[in-house]
Amino acid sequence: MTVKKMMAIALMGLAVSGCASVETATRNAPLAAVDIAPVELTYNVQDIRVSVPKSLKVSEANRYYPGGDIVWREDPLGDRHAQVKAIVENALRKGVETMKPGLVPVILDVEVTRFHALSEKTRYTIGGVHAIQFNMVLRNPETGVALGEPHFVKADFKGLGGQAAIAAEARGVTQKYRITQRLAQVIQAELSGEGGYQATNLGLIGALNQL
Repeated sequence: MTVKKMMAIALMGLAVSGCASVETATRNAPLAAVDIAPVELTYNVQDIRVSVPKSLKVSEANRYYPGGDIVWREDPLGDRHAQVKAIVENALRKGVETMKPGLVPVILDVEVTRFHALSEKTRYTIGGVHAIQFNMVLRNPETGVALGEPHFVKADFKGLGGQAAIAAEARGVTQKYRITQRLAQVIQAELSGEGGYQATNLGLIGALNQL
């Protein structure tokens, strides 16, 4: 279901009068190394709840393609599910907090289905794809009723490799930084654009990241 349809359901269900302007987010805009720009928001997101199911398999294998659902190396070895939850939650809040609140109060529920960053071997050689995917749904904060069906979001984008990765890290542009910036942009597109975020076609490497 598109955000446009979800908005219509929300407006009817909550009996909110009036209207709010909507700006269509730029699709696949280049990743900026600055704070996310303010965007008009139709919804008033009162809370963000992120879950990372324990059923998602963690891989610590240092291979070009280590498999698993969660591949994350920039935090110390530990509870990867909790680390991913913190990254995603922080990124979504960053995106929402820079948007002007709209009229419709909602809770944003997000369930991560894949968080596949780069292994050390891939990061410092050929590079790859950050496969970041989740299901999202907006809910009435008073009743908890979903304002539409869960919506799958594929936020995959190209990860840096080799000298490009090393140079980026020297500037403080880590994998965590780039993923945070991208997810903030993605949630803005999902909440303010009529068609939501559209991931770039990443070819064969992108396809392999779905296995």
